[in-house]
Amino acid sequence: MDGLRFAPPRYDEGGLADVLPGVARALGVDPALPRRPYPLDFGEARSAVVVLIDGLGGRMLSGHAAHTPYLRGLLRTGRRLQAGFPSTTANSLSTLGTGLLPGAHGVVGYRVLDPDLDVILNQLTWNKPTDPKTWVPAPTLLEVLSETQLDVVSFGEAKFAARGLNQASLRGGRFVPSKTLRERVDHAAGELRRPGSHLAYLYWGDLDKIGHQHGVDSWAWLEELERIDSELKRLAASVPPDTLLVITADHGMVDVPHADRLDLADRPELRAGLRHVGGEPRAVHLYAESGATPDVAAAWRETVGDKAEVITRDEAIAEGLFGPVAPRNLERIGNVLVISAPGFSVVDSANESPAALALIGHHGGLTLDELEIPLLWTVS
Repeated sequence: MDGLRFAPPRYDEGGLADVLPGVARALGVDPALPRRPYPLDFGEARSAVVVLIDGLGGRMLSGHAAHTPYLRGLLRTGRRLQAGFPSTTANSLSTLGTGLLPGAHGVVGYRVLDPDLDVILNQLTWNKPTDPKTWVPAPTLLEVLSETQLDVVSFGEAKFAARGLNQASLRGGRFVPSKTLRERVDHAAGELRRPGSHLAYLYWGDLDKIGHQHGVDSWAWLEELERIDSELKRLAASVPPDTLLVITADHGMVDVPHADRLDLADRPELRAGLRHVGGEPRAVHLYAESGATPDVAAAWRETVGDKAEVITRDEAIAEGLFGPVAPRNLERIGNVLVISAPGFSVVDSANESPAALALIGHHGGLTLDELEIPLLWTVS
């Protein structure tokens, strides 16, 4: 291989793994947190709220800054980070929550192989009996920080509190459920006004959902972005003085025309030598039968041509796509990875739901539209 056409994530320049350690230091707390070469400096504060907007890519935000008067003001002093590979929610939330890179925490995709059960685990729906605390055994940063003087609290939809991904990568502290973003902002402001020093984490997922369904250039997506901007402005005005507000995301998104997809149902020969197919449309994990990896890679390279990068697990690790990979996580990575170029994706109409096949917006790949995320902050 002559090298990737897409650059690997720049893990050594600071990223999601550094956000919570940086916030902890701003609050005067520095327990045994993961150390990174370029820690983020947010100054000093008494309390902090970290807001993660699912699907708010850095390039998407800058390109639509006219619709976000509040966030536009923070762009001047903020910066962009890069999400890890694959640029997808389960991976990024795990990086944020553990302070570890993908190869270390092991949540290396949307759907990946559980080698012990020999099944594909969907890490958002947690569709298999995999033990979350065994899957990600390292203490989460919320757990570690809960043992300090900080009051740690998370805000999200009630159904996510006990779901596998939260228990794997974001466990720790208290959880306050809510449905609407307005309600979530009210809860966060109320908690932060209580006596003491607080670390709050607020997740909002509707922008990602709308981008998937309608596309990132749709009016529906813009209307949701405007609503988010308004609520974040209200949050900043509602928190008490000396509160740090940090806003970031887990990935960006690109629209993929349905006509430019490869449907596995139409290409049964591409299943030759495969045990399982995982990942997602723009970052596919192919799990090969013993000894079949070279043939699988060759068949897919011939088929997709320049529409995707087809690399083996060993090549992906050598390129640093996941950061250093712990031995226990090696088999979770596909023997072959198919990483889509702009405008391309892989679907399987024989096994995916009509709703999944109808999606327009996608992420997971290595384009800057998918990788770059904003990091914005201010102290009230």
